[in-house]
Amino acid sequence: MPVAARPVSPQDPAAWERRTVARLQAGDDAALREVFDQYGSFVFGLAQRVTANRSLAEDITQDVFVYVWTNAQRIDLGVGSLRSYLGVVTHRRSVDLVRSEESRKTRESRDAVKAPVVAADIGDHTVAVAQADMVRAALEQLPEEQRQIVVMTYLDGRSYREAAVELGIPEGTAKSRGRLALAKLAASLAAVGVTA
Repeated sequence: MPVAARPVSPQDPAAWERRTVARLQAGDDAALREVFDQYGSFVFGLAQRVTANRSLAEDITQDVFVYVWTNAQRIDLGVGSLRSYLGVVTHRRSVDLVRSEESRKTRESRDAVKAPVVAADIGDHTVAVAQADMVRAALEQLPEEQRQIVVMTYLDGRSYREAAVELGIPEGTAKSRGRLALAKLAASLAAVGVTA
């Protein structure tokens, strides 16, 4: 943001604002420079207080003065001073930008959480698929009662107690079958080079 010249202190601020706004409305770009010189640091300071970001405050300051230039006909000094008009426009633009930034960050965070997890590369994916196939094959080699326990407790997420109740066996038996099944699986997988 260019540094605004030191503001002039008009003898009659209200009369200065009326003359300057009339010149703005007539398309006098020198009047815009005078308004910037008088109120540029006020607009920038307000934008920086609202956004807490110097770069955003610079963008807002530029945007406010472009808005004033292109919408000079909307300035009504009967409602309030030019300074208060600039304050309202600056505050609205700043709040809108802060909300927009917060929405963007929230959307990006939400999208990042929803994004599918992709294997680091095709090689990792191929190895994982091959290992899963070997685990399935080793699982098929187990006796039925041991396979049932592994499927129920590790794949279906049941506790040993739940599996025992469902199968109608004591919990200790379910745990023993599970330990035996896991030992056999580990030995079968180790034989083909898969480690836990």
